[in-house]
Amino acid sequence: MKELLAKLTGAFGPAGREEWVRALLLEELKQMGSPDSIVDDLGNLVVSRGNPENKIILVAAHMDQVGFMVTFIEENGFLRVTPVGGIEAKSLPGMRLRFRDGITGVIGQEKIKEQKELDFSKLYVDIGAVSLKGAQQQIQVGDTAVFDAPLMMEGNRYIAGAMDDRAGCAVLLETLRRLPRDLPQSVCFVFTVQEEVGLRGAQAVSYRINPHFGLAVDVTRTGDTPEPQFKTPVSLGKGPAIKIRDSSVICHPRVTALMRQVAEDKNIPHQLEVLEQGGTDAGAIHLSRAGVPSGALSIPCRYIHTPGEMVDHNDLENSVSFLLALLQTKW
Repeated sequence: MKELLAKLTGAFGPAGREEWVRALLLEELKQMGSPDSIVDDLGNLVVSRGNPENKIILVAAHMDQVGFMVTFIEENGFLRVTPVGGIEAKSLPGMRLRFRDGITGVIGQEKIKEQKELDFSKLYVDIGAVSLKGAQQQIQVGDTAVFDAPLMMEGNRYIAGAMDDRAGCAVLLETLRRLPRDLPQSVCFVFTVQEEVGLRGAQAVSYRINPHFGLAVDVTRTGDTPEPQFKTPVSLGKGPAIKIRDSSVICHPRVTALMRQVAEDKNIPHQLEVLEQGGTDAGAIHLSRAGVPSGALSIPCRYIHTPGEMVDHNDLENSVSFLLALLQTKW
């Protein structure tokens, strides 16, 4: 899992520029001898398993990560950026960013009287350029960047800047690798685009596939740090979480009941999750066409949307075991 996660979290892929992540996933699928995949017009990657004449389950993990887009270049070579996805300005000064071609920069801030004044209008990115022309030789308006935060491991914990949701992509890949061909239903594994800016890829692909059930595999917040911002019983190392609701979806009771039953029958460590802020691709899937009963398998993750997103190795392995058991159960 570590090698796969290092590849995935190291791939450049802010929302709208997922092509390098998708190429990596296609190579992994090719190596495992997976059936032919489909890439739709938005860039979603779809891999199907099982009997297409049976009920269809759509299982989604998003390829994109939060990032930054250049909006303006100052005369002295500093860059102005806007967030691509949910990023808090107060956490950014001093952070390093990486552009697709390897150029790196440091986020700086203008002088402010009070910390509450800090927003993206007060931030800039320093790439070492000393003039507008010098900066333009390296960077153009519209170029994107991500946190420069390669994978590291401390004990059982993986830390990187793109666990949301490359951890989910890794779980889907490992599930595909271990899943038998004979299934009680058809399963469409979808690696989606532009989740971080409005669940856009999931909206399009769920309309096309028209599934009977939907399941998002994504990270979720934990409440196991000192005085967390949001109270939640979810902790690292205690297993994947079964989502009950978040800002985008109230999970269908049929799906959550099935998930709880399978986890208990297979003795898979699991937790229950109610997320007060945030959403997943399930939010778009469940509203497709006439409606799709949907749920979510959540991977506990600390420090979401920062360079230090942290997940637990055992949670990832238990997530794979959980997903394997779910997909081999008749829905």
